[in-house]
Amino acid sequence: MNQGTKQLFIQTASLIAGFMVWVLISSLMPYIQSEINLTSTQVAWTTAIPVILGSLLRVPIGFWTNRYGARLLYSISFIILLIPIAIIGFAKHLMMLLLGGFFLGVGGAVFSVGVTSLPKYYPKEKHGLINGIYGAGNIGTALTSFSAPVLAEQFGWRTTVQLFLLVVFVFAILNLLIGDKNEKKIQTSLVEQVKVVYKNHKLWFLSLFYFITFGSFVAFTIYLPSFLVNHFQLDKVDAGLRTAGFIAIATIFRPIGGWLGDKFNPFLILIGVFTGLTFSGFLLSFTPSLPIYSFGCLLVAFCAGIGNGAIFKLVPLYFSKQSGIVNGIVAAMGGIGGFFPPVILSVLFNWTGHYAIGFMALSECSLASLILVLWLFYQEKLDISAKIVKTAIDGITVTDANGIIVSVNPAFTRITGYNPDEVIGKTPSVLQSGEHNNEFYRNMWSHLLTQGHWEGYIWNKRKNQEIYKEWLSITAIKDDHGETKNYVGMFSEATDKHK
Repeated sequence: MNQGTKQLFIQTASLIAGFMVWVLISSLMPYIQSEINLTSTQVAWTTAIPVILGSLLRVPIGFWTNRYGARLLYSISFIILLIPIAIIGFAKHLMMLLLGGFFLGVGGAVFSVGVTSLPKYYPKEKHGLINGIYGAGNIGTALTSFSAPVLAEQFGWRTTVQLFLLVVFVFAILNLLIGDKNEKKIQTSLVEQVKVVYKNHKLWFLSLFYFITFGSFVAFTIYLPSFLVNHFQLDKVDAGLRTAGFIAIATIFRPIGGWLGDKFNPFLILIGVFTGLTFSGFLLSFTPSLPIYSFGCLLVAFCAGIGNGAIFKLVPLYFSKQSGIVNGIVAAMGGIGGFFPPVILSVLFNWTGHYAIGFMALSECSLASLILVLWLFYQEKLDISAKIVKTAIDGITVTDANGIIVSVNPAFTRITGYNPDEVIGKTPSVLQSGEHNNEFYRNMWSHLLTQGHWEGYIWNKRKNQEIYKEWLSITAIKDDHGETKNYVGMFSEATDKHK
């Protein structure tokens, strides 16, 4: 087994363990609530509170992973998790639950470790799939949602919580023994990395997208058990099984989303994702019957899973040198996206008696993200076109319909000697050499106007007054109505071969 495969295995398993612990309170809340008297608002805060530290810590943990390696970060994180698990196991009142739940967030924060570490072991064309496989470690939330209620029925919820002490201790030891001691380290300071990335709009767009996709996954994961019991009067084990099914679907489709991001344009994948989330939020806002509600939740799971995988294909693609800090920021925004919905849903329910506004907010935020993805998709195409023009070895001149120069490329300056500000706003006649008579230019423009294209040899003059021969091709660019909007001239200096 090579080092990359070995690390993919141990780090994915570690993420599973971390996520198992992260949702411990929400999975057992129906049992905790039967022993510790909590209002609906207190339940919402208690189940959401692990997300806070689990989100905020993702930024420094991503940075520290680049500096110290995954082995050390995972080991320390699991040792720290022993403390909040012990606190929750002996909790007698709300404040102990909140305190333990807050530090339980470390289990969610470890997500930043693998998405920062694992791409170091694989080529870029596999980053989407690898991060997708690693991200499937959120199946740990399903394992807890499924097993915790069953164990609580058999042994009680406190004993169930204490069993997780063994899980985190084992993984702390495993990472110390199996983790890569020689992982490539990056020593760039946190301030320097932040300065490089914070002005890049792609960082904040990716953060918003992950805020919606991972946020919806986390929100449904921590809220479904209590919601299904209280709203649809399901028994606790049935609610846990349905929540586990939601998590399993989102988890299965996460690596598929990463793989699709490797094979196709990730923005096309996200267009489908946000279209689906827009529809599902709209559907759920009508407070439907249990079957329709289940369909809406399953659609959320499918879209969230695909979206989570596709987004983390884009992070190392755009920020390969600052992957630690960017992974942390994007992942933190996703975690924060899971914190607010349960609290907002609870508050809105207390105000209105239903959840329609909260689910409609998911639909509207997804619609806004869909519009942004469409803009980024077409912006990327324009950026590619601009890069092609900028790096072309042929000179390129773009004029408006009246023949006034609006842009030139670097090759134009290299060949003619004229800087852009010296020719923009003027006509190409600035290059005329005097070697051609007026009849030559009249024939050129007559052919261009009737045929939409002209090409041939022409003598032009550089800025230094040197006359040279070039092969020139001029094309009329027309709009959908057939009206000429621009002319594009491409030229190269004639070589002996041309002559």
